[in-house]
Amino acid sequence: MLTLLELLQSGGIRTMAELADRLGVDERTVRRYVDHLIDLDVPVESVRGRYGGYRLAPGYRMPPLMLSDDEALAVLLGLVAGRRSGLTTTTGTASETAAAKIRRVLPERLARRLDTVLESLAFTAPPGEFAAPETAVLLSVADAVRHHRPISIRYTAADGRRSERTLHPYGLVAHSGRWYVTGADPEIGEDRTFRLDRIADARTLPGSFEPPAGLDPAQHVLSGFAKARYRHEVVLRIQGTAEQIRARLPAGVATVEESPSAEGADPETEGWLRVEVRAERLDWLPPVLASLDRPFVIERPDELRGLVVALADRLAASARRVPPPPGTV
Repeated sequence: MLTLLELLQSGGIRTMAELADRLGVDERTVRRYVDHLIDLDVPVESVRGRYGGYRLAPGYRMPPLMLSDDEALAVLLGLVAGRRSGLTTTTGTASETAAAKIRRVLPERLARRLDTVLESLAFTAPPGEFAAPETAVLLSVADAVRHHRPISIRYTAADGRRSERTLHPYGLVAHSGRWYVTGADPEIGEDRTFRLDRIADARTLPGSFEPPAGLDPAQHVLSGFAKARYRHEVVLRIQGTAEQIRARLPAGVATVEESPSAEGADPETEGWLRVEVRAERLDWLPPVLASLDRPFVIERPDELRGLVVALADRLAASARRVPPPPGTV
């Protein structure tokens, strides 16, 4: 009977044949289960016709969730992973209290097994410390994204400047423990990306907009990071495939462009690709270029050339260094 309730809870009309097959019983037993649910004041409706069957009355609020062993483990692991990766809101204890509530209502046998998993679980990376957005802001922005509605936001920039602006939000993106919203700023006619934790208020405005066709919000945010203004603008030519280059210079760090002669060529062909990197410092780039193990040319800046030569000299000196004889200090 509880399994029948779970099937009806998923929504839509379930035919008698489908329910009997899923439950592994005959149709007469299905009718008996339905009668039991009705006796428990669960409003199961009978739908007549060729595609008829059973459904729950629209608007009916279900009793407390019923979770299988696998579902309970998935929920608890999701809460733990979300808290460690920064996918939370300013109500920082919400995931902990939710996990505690689920733990309290589980059968003791299952609760002990799940506790064993969580107590035995170790992570290779330490938990991050992330600024979280307001719950109301996250929900308001998500609703505007879904219904293509403009929003007004009150935003505080990294330098402390506050502003109020209108945004046509394309999508929400979670990246490296932070929430972002990307969209168009109609006042300046440009696409912008904002951190949700810096938005103090988000209010839906009248009207609607049409987002660009085929837009990938996540890729849009990453390419914006790669093109942001930093102290150094680095331009390289690297011989290799885009996949090889992206292995060390991801989309949030660099833009990779095919040269005109390479357009239409086999993507597996190792041609020369133009790579642009914006960075505050250059000292991290030489080791990354060395780890690529691909031929490259530095177009600018000249300062990077000197850093690469210095790294090459240090590597060569280390390669020529002979280890001391055993027993010497």
